[in-house]
Parts: sequence; structure tokens; C-alpha cells
Amino acid sequence: MILSEQIAADLLRIKAVFLRPSEPFTWASGIKSPIYCDNRLTLSDVAVREDVENGLAELIRQYYPEAEVLMGTSTAGIAHAAITATKMNLPMGYVRSGAKDHGRQNQIEGKLLPGQKVVVVEDLISTAGSCLEVVEVLREAGAEVLGIVSIFSYGIQKGIDRIAAAQTENHSLSNLDVLADVAVKQGYITEAEKAELIRFRDSL
Repeated sequence: MILSEQIAADLLRIKAVFLRPSEPFTWASGIKSPIYCDNRLTLSDVAVREDVENGLAELIRQYYPEAEVLMGTSTAGIAHAAITATKMNLPMGYVRSGAKDHGRQNQIEGKLLPGQKVVVVEDLISTAGSCLEVVEVLREAGAEVLGIVSIFSYGIQKGIDRIAAAQTENHSLSNLDVLADVAVKQGYITEAEKAELIRFRDSL
């Protein structure tokens, strides 16, 4: 099984991804969605966590071999950035969603020097807004952002376009297309429900 299929199977097995085409979830935005993804659950399963962190490290070695620092998104990317950085013997930090209102009022936590080559670690890419805010904060601090790695991407066109417009790139361990195929093969959903999932994604 290739890595993207293995990660998809892992997410399905531990119920980090829920598929309910006939009973949609309501996202925070109010969108009715047939899929819900909670990658925080990957941290609680030792075998899946190992697959994820080894996979993220491999993506970084493959696409960003010159990386000097890993920066996690707050809060979901922090643990993954820390574990992956440990595997790669790299420094890490994270970027807050906003600056602290006390102490040194940091938004970037951890040491970051101007000109350092940074990879952003994210858990989930949908419309890409949160990770691109992190990219912008790091660039404003003088970092050279090489790109983003993430566990899972919905493959929403708006997110793809926004990442391209920000002149960066994302590489995910798995995505909705692969997961939908695996879900059919393993009996989680039918072919008709898979088609509904893809239609939903492409409608956003």
C-alpha cells in the first residue's frame, strides 16, 4: 500500500475521518458537509502517529531538503511539528493565531532568525486560510518559507488557488480523492456515496 493510501486507511480506522453522506455535519462556517476530519486523534494512536510523523519527515526530506526550522500552526500543527522535528534533528517552533497580550507579546514562539529556511507543518488543509496566515507572519519576520506539509487535504479548489497565489506550495500525506477510494474498497461507503463526497468538495 502506498503512503497516501496507508494514511487514509489509518484515518478511517481510528475514526479521525467521519463520512456521513446521508447525515451531513455542520462546519463552523455553517456549511453542511458529508465529511468531518479530526487529525488530533492521530496523536492518540501510537502506530498511526508513527506513520504520520515518519510520513511528514519523508515529505520534508523529499521536497524541502534544505529546511532549517519547522514551524507548526496553532494549535493542531504544534505536536506534529515537534515530533517530526525530533525525528529530523531540527529546531521547531509555532505561530500563534494572534500575538500574546502579555510578556514579550510574541506571535512566533521559538527561535527564528531572519533568512532561515522554514517549513510550515499543518494538520488539515481546506481553504488554506489559517496556514497562509502563518506563512505571512513568518515572512514578515524575515523567514524564507519553503512550503507547507500537512496530514490531509480536502483538495478544495479555493485552497489550491490561495496557496498558489501566495507563491508557496503544500504537500499532503493524503487527500479526499485517495481516502474516498480507500473508503469504498474497505466498505465504509458505496460508490454512489463516494461520488456525492467528490461532488460536495468540487462545489465549494
